[in-house]
Amino acid sequence: MVVPAAAQVSASFWVVVGTVRSEPRHSLPWSSFSSASLSPAVRYATPAFVLGASGFVASLPAGTWATHGRLTFRGATPRVAGRWRLGAEGILTGTRWSAGGWTSAAHGLGELFWSAPTWGVGLGAGPSAGWIAREPSVVALHTRARAWWRPGGRGGGTTWDLSVEPTRFFGAWFTDLSGGFTLARGPAVLSLSTDARVSSVYESTAAGSAFLQLFVGPAVSVELGGGSYLREPYQGFPRGGFISFGVRIGSTRPARAGGGAKRWAPLVPVRRGDSLVVQFRFPGARAVAIAGDWNAWQTRPLRRVEGDLWEGTLALGLGLYHFNLLVDGRDWVVPSGVATVPDGSGGMWAVLLVQ
Repeated sequence: MVVPAAAQVSASFWVVVGTVRSEPRHSLPWSSFSSASLSPAVRYATPAFVLGASGFVASLPAGTWATHGRLTFRGATPRVAGRWRLGAEGILTGTRWSAGGWTSAAHGLGELFWSAPTWGVGLGAGPSAGWIAREPSVVALHTRARAWWRPGGRGGGTTWDLSVEPTRFFGAWFTDLSGGFTLARGPAVLSLSTDARVSSVYESTAAGSAFLQLFVGPAVSVELGGGSYLREPYQGFPRGGFISFGVRIGSTRPARAGGGAKRWAPLVPVRRGDSLVVQFRFPGARAVAIAGDWNAWQTRPLRRVEGDLWEGTLALGLGLYHFNLLVDGRDWVVPSGVATVPDGSGGMWAVLLVQ
């Protein structure tokens, strides 16, 4: 009567063809080319952090091959005051092509943010660094203010994002302004973004892109993308435009708010005196614990009542909460038959209602 929490481990494999046209730049041997790429990706997520790894191997003109790798980390502490939390992000990326060139970059950012189910704001800063073969390295101060809005909450299927990122680069400032919109409806996910770079020293430019993901099965999607992107100063990548088409295998179709053939109800605890009691059945389980947003996702063991029945008592006020269960200290699961909402990282949270 349980299913794995999809938020924990996900993987996909993308086969894509595309065309890129970019500004001439001495660090890259081409300004226009078409390529075919193979791109695997894997992600591990918990309620407190997300780790991701992705990359690609691409065929370029004149028999040249390019490889690229990217590692990402995002994490947050329990609430430090009210809805305020501390967060951290890290990105390590690098590219190499068989002609002999290579680039890499690293970004770190600490953040103080406030979040509610439908919106949030954050303010952070940290270092960014870049390395290019046979070129001097660069280190910059990167700051960011951002806001996001999810009409209808985490299950609403729509997300708006806005960020302002002033950066101190080689003794002068430039500011990146970014806005994004994501809409999930049925088997389709549409993402739109626009970017602008404003500076009195460096050239001011703008870019925009669009991506459409159409699920043709539970774990297969067709993806089409196109648009333009800004210069990447840390690795010397020029401004350019692109169009791409791909098939992704292993992707997970997003849950729809209140969708599906069956609309499950939230879990409603039974009152027993001054306590609230929840019960779950786990055949063969040796240990079961519950964690939720009411205690900053700290696990609390449940007790075995008899056979495969596990029970826990909670002290909660009226309201709506989210939770997951940890079985045998290693497997996060959501109970079958209980309403769920997307957790914002590709997985699901079960819903608990105290009324």
